[in-house]
Amino acid sequence: MERIETNEAPKAIGPYSQAIKDDNLVFVSGQIALDPGTGEMKGTGIEAQTTQVLENLKAVLEAAGSSMEKALKVTVYLKDMGDFQRMNAVYAGYFTGKPARATVEVSKLPKNALVEMDVIAAVK
Repeated sequence: MERIETNEAPKAIGPYSQAIKDDNLVFVSGQIALDPGTGEMKGTGIEAQTTQVLENLKAVLEAAGSSMEKALKVTVYLKDMGDFQRMNAVYAGYFTGKPARATVEVSKLPKNALVEMDVIAAVK
């Protein structure tokens, strides 16, 4: 088991790793729209926040030797399911391999984010 950390994604805001790689899988912790350089939320709308979340996921996957194309399962947490279509439009540009996915509405996310995502991907 290997702990994955990169400066290209925000540092963990709690007692957890950005990701854990085990054999041929990488498990990426939930990412919100934190700018890795400033640690501040990037964007106030769902499109901007979704883009930053996906860029953060991409950076962690690449640090683990994987990629968005190797994603197997994504979980999307939305503060408001009314943002589903706009989030999905941004998401579709990043996950061309169409991994399995669950999307759920939650009452609140860290730092009042509008969206959070985690991913499990292959490493080969």
